[in-house]
Amino acid sequence: MLSELFIRNFAIIDNLRMQFAPGFNVLTGETGAGKSIILDAVNLVLGGRADSSIVRAGHDKAFVEATFRLNSVLQATLVPLLEAEGLDEQFGDEILLARELRTNGRNICRINGRTVNVNLLRQISEPLIDIHGQGEHLSLLKPKSHLPLLDSYAKLEKERNAVAVEVHKVHAVHSELIDLRRDERLMAQRIDMLQFQIEEISAANLKDGEEEELRQERTRLANSEQLARNVGEAIALIAGMEDDEATIVDMLGQAERALSQVAKLDESKAALLENLQGLTFQLNELAAEAQDYQGSLEFDPQRLDEVEERLELLHTLKRKYGDSVAEILAVEARAVVELDQISNSAERITALENETEKLLHTIGQLGDALSQKRQAAAQALAQAVEQQLGDLHMKGARFAVEFSRESRVDGAYVDVGGQVDRFAYDQTGIDKGEFVISANPGEPLKPMAKVASGGETARLMLALKTALAAVDATPTLIFDEIDQGIGGRVGDVVGRKLWGLTAVGNHQVIVVTHLPQLAGYGDIHFHVSKHVVNQRTTTSVQNLDVSGRIKELAAMLGTDGETAVSGAQSILNRVQQTKKLTIAN
Repeated sequence: MLSELFIRNFAIIDNLRMQFAPGFNVLTGETGAGKSIILDAVNLVLGGRADSSIVRAGHDKAFVEATFRLNSVLQATLVPLLEAEGLDEQFGDEILLARELRTNGRNICRINGRTVNVNLLRQISEPLIDIHGQGEHLSLLKPKSHLPLLDSYAKLEKERNAVAVEVHKVHAVHSELIDLRRDERLMAQRIDMLQFQIEEISAANLKDGEEEELRQERTRLANSEQLARNVGEAIALIAGMEDDEATIVDMLGQAERALSQVAKLDESKAALLENLQGLTFQLNELAAEAQDYQGSLEFDPQRLDEVEERLELLHTLKRKYGDSVAEILAVEARAVVELDQISNSAERITALENETEKLLHTIGQLGDALSQKRQAAAQALAQAVEQQLGDLHMKGARFAVEFSRESRVDGAYVDVGGQVDRFAYDQTGIDKGEFVISANPGEPLKPMAKVASGGETARLMLALKTALAAVDATPTLIFDEIDQGIGGRVGDVVGRKLWGLTAVGNHQVIVVTHLPQLAGYGDIHFHVSKHVVNQRTTTSVQNLDVSGRIKELAAMLGTDGETAVSGAQSILNRVQQTKKLTIAN
């Protein structure tokens, strides 16, 4: 609710601080005293249109500051917005909105002491207050608020949420489909490329480490004659090829015989003989291995060509896919995985398309059921509003909720009289809903935003607010001009209903009025007056006590003396009795 309002150098207001209370706040005073100026200041701090001409003469800037106390619902709504903008510092159950307007046309908006732009100020203030007479802050003039209010009135939140869940599912499916369908030509090209890579690498039948083996084999094949000659020479030196040739083995035999004699005469040198015998054994082994190698050597031009071709293939694959056989094989493995994923996308697209169709049928069924319940609730709401309008001396006025649906080729499926049609949908269902009103008999129903301004519109708003009191979440309601064109008898009804909004709907109501019968219902009564101080006109506000209220109501009755005082007292007595009966019931 609005707990405090501070205004400085605004029109004829010099310096004014008002503390509002929960319940019904009434502002009265002579015409021109500044009541509407106070509401203009409220509108300004909520982000309304700024006009530098409103700055008090002789000053370079005007300033308005409003403090709102927030309930848990509003905190849950506003805290995420404030946190997103870094404005949640020292945020508790209050929020401070301020606006400074300068004569040079510059204006500064602040939330919790931090400078913000006017759009954010409007966004934050929108759920805080409805001001009749300032349409931009009247939530009931905004069609987007109508269906939620109707659903709350009819207690259809469960059905509405069920639709929202299915809509969320279909949005998720659509998102995945968009990703899968994105540029199918490129996807087809990618499939061709992956298949080619896999086939080319797979056909090569690569083995990790084979390139080095092939290089070694190529060198061996290309130099087989030289290798055979060199290994033959080594064999001849070691083991000999002819009986008359002295070899290393022969000489080692002679050395062995000599050392065996040494070992017989000096047993401490037996190790020398053993070492020599080991060398002889190793040399014989080496000769046998060399002979085997010599036997394996042969000049094979065909095999050499095969090795060269294989190495050229490996070179080509390395140039395209990686620096080694291991990297080439890794490319093949990744291509297999990606191809599998892409190949399965067609099946996934089909599955998602089928799922979409099922969800659209479900949304259509749930949306149509919700729509039928809304239409029944709309009739009940219309009766309630028209009853309120009748109490407010507008018996010929009519109210209705106008529903519409938008045909759409990709919309939800709805059975309409045995024929299936498709309609646009969102998280609220398949309906577009708007409150429409006719203020006078014979006039067509029109959107609320197009109804003529003035007292009639104010009473229409009051009728709606009264009918929707229990579900309207806007905490503070301000009414100006609501008593225009009505007399004291209807004024009493209007006052009772305005006070009822605070008792039944738990709203804070602030009203500017000239009717004493209406003002008598105020829980707190402000008297607005203007005075000349130091040759300057200025507005002041007084919070009236009981005697002050009697005096003010008497003056509003337009009579003098005891009769006026008696009439004022009678109004207050009747109001007190009405309030007690209402609370008791």
